[in-house]
Amino acid sequence: MPEWLRHVTAGGKATYGKRTNMSLKEQRESLPIFGLKKALLEAIAAQNILIVIGETGSGKTTQITQYMVEVGYAARGRIGCTQPRRVAAMSVAKRVAEEMGCRLGSEVGYTIRFEDCTSQDTVVKYMTDGMLLRECLLDPDLTSYSVIMLDEAHERTIHTDVLFGLLKAAVKKRPELKLIVTSATLDAVKFSEYFYEAPIFTIPGRTFSVEILYTREPETDYLDAAHITVMQIHLTEPPGDILVFLTGQEEIDTSCEVLYERMKSLGPDVPELIILPVYGALPSEMQTRIFEPAPPGSRKVVIATNIAETSLTIDGIYYVVDPGFVKQKIYNPKSGMDSLVVTPISQAQAKQRAGRAGRTGPGKCYRLYTERAYRDEMLPTPVPEIQRTNLASTLLQLKAMGINNLIDFDFMDAPPVEAMITALTQLHTLSALDNDGLLTRLGRRMAEFPLEPSLSKLLIMSVDLCCSDEVLTIVSMLSVQNVFYRPKVDKQEIADQKKAKFHQPEGDHLTLLAVYNSWKHHHFSQPWCYENFIQIRTLKRAQDIRKQLLSIMDRHKLNTISCGRDVQRIQKAICSGFFRNAAKRDPQEGYRTIVDGQNVYIHPSSALFQNQPEWVVYHELVMTTKEYMREVTAIEPKWLVEFAPSFFKMGDNTKLSAFKKNQTINPLYNKYEDPNAWRITRLKKKIYNPNR
Repeated sequence: MPEWLRHVTAGGKATYGKRTNMSLKEQRESLPIFGLKKALLEAIAAQNILIVIGETGSGKTTQITQYMVEVGYAARGRIGCTQPRRVAAMSVAKRVAEEMGCRLGSEVGYTIRFEDCTSQDTVVKYMTDGMLLRECLLDPDLTSYSVIMLDEAHERTIHTDVLFGLLKAAVKKRPELKLIVTSATLDAVKFSEYFYEAPIFTIPGRTFSVEILYTREPETDYLDAAHITVMQIHLTEPPGDILVFLTGQEEIDTSCEVLYERMKSLGPDVPELIILPVYGALPSEMQTRIFEPAPPGSRKVVIATNIAETSLTIDGIYYVVDPGFVKQKIYNPKSGMDSLVVTPISQAQAKQRAGRAGRTGPGKCYRLYTERAYRDEMLPTPVPEIQRTNLASTLLQLKAMGINNLIDFDFMDAPPVEAMITALTQLHTLSALDNDGLLTRLGRRMAEFPLEPSLSKLLIMSVDLCCSDEVLTIVSMLSVQNVFYRPKVDKQEIADQKKAKFHQPEGDHLTLLAVYNSWKHHHFSQPWCYENFIQIRTLKRAQDIRKQLLSIMDRHKLNTISCGRDVQRIQKAICSGFFRNAAKRDPQEGYRTIVDGQNVYIHPSSALFQNQPEWVVYHELVMTTKEYMREVTAIEPKWLVEFAPSFFKMGDNTKLSAFKKNQTINPLYNKYEDPNAWRITRLKKKIYNPNR
């Protein structure tokens, strides 16, 4: 464990919510929403659907559910509240349980993917929007609920957008169901118009003025600029905590280490800077440290993803450092693949970030971009997720609910038709849909797993290939992030050597299996993890996920069978799920994807980076300095035809030139390309030909 992280985890038991001398009752009554309690409850009683607008910190997330319990709505059914992120669902549920004086999991609980902390006694249930969508699979009208609150609706996640349409229909069928849609932005008219001209209830915020500071020139390295800005604030500005927005775990961990080392080099005479990270994969007990005030004479800096824009309320922030970027999944409908890309934020997101500095008192926001970039280059609002990501998983769930006419589904903002057709084609090639676009028996089974369709198909196919025990572990490991820890300063070489011990010649999926099996062989030892630079909490989460997936397999009578040492079965299973993500080595540089001929590269952290095979499949693409393939496994090209005959087929050997006949790999071509694409000469490279 790095030295900076030991400082974060040190200390006593964490509390949920701000630490203050006020009682819980006094804290609740000090929130802006409290003075409007009576008017709010009257508005809810008078309407089926209500749009509630309130700034982050107004109390809407924690208080509305409790108000509904107090006036008796819980007697008619559960009160459900969705959150776009699992971190928020867990932290809010813990806070509300504390305020209601009950044990978490009894009257108040939460459900996130692979974790259900509820019971038969639960009346207030916080959950990710994806979990409520899964509940709609079994009960489209949500008959067990009396109230549904779609919180943080302005985030416009793909799950929330689908829930808009489903709940709009459910309220029409069940007039007794109350639907509350909350947002932290003032752009409520669109929500109102969509939900039958629903009335808008506004909770005034408590905000102070925020001074906005821009850079004169664009920053070439926003991460370094953020570090310099934090140190400058800490050493020159009056007391007040700092909030820094970065794009993901890797950047945040790097920044924590850099700032820790810089503070250490300044010696003991400089006031203490308490460095606290926040991102989705961080254990909940570490996340709650951000709510604790810094000791007198010190300052805390919270380094967070965009989760801190609206989902978390952190008191004491006077300074915000905003580099102006966010990591998003961007979908390429031509290739049918998602890529993780660092993209500029929107003007609306920039305003939200700046607003975090004005909750406690007058603050400052340091924007690490120019005023011109804000004015001319940023979009006014973020693009809804449904218009920029892969729709296959969502469409599979809608099909499983019996919604077959997807073009006419009541989307607030319809996804591009091209993206829908590509997603349906993808489901068809995975055999989840038949030729008429209807759900197959395999597709129905795939919809039961809380996984992306490719992983569901891989898991189900592994039963027939007699390697489901191993694939179950691999899928569980793919469902977590950052298995290995790589120190940024010292011990990097040792960490790399330790990791290399687990590398398997077949690729990264088998490497993940080797890590888990070795941990199991060492009796799930914590010291073993530290010794091998492996994140113990990540492995424990993978272990929990494995148990959840195993229970789903048992329910569907899918046997767990081990392949022993016959690892080729595992490679075949992986190919059966990820054949669309196949790539062939390019003689000149890197690899070329089969679907769209895109140049891609094996990531330097891959087990196959040094010894690159001719043909591979990968789990995802990540765009950094290059388009990198992550989690790569070597395959045989004939497996593509074996497992995706509707997508690939063998070329006719009699029609090949002498040059192509000498190629050792059988020619394949994509059925969606021109039938004569293979004839194009090597000088024309517009369409990819795997026989080059």
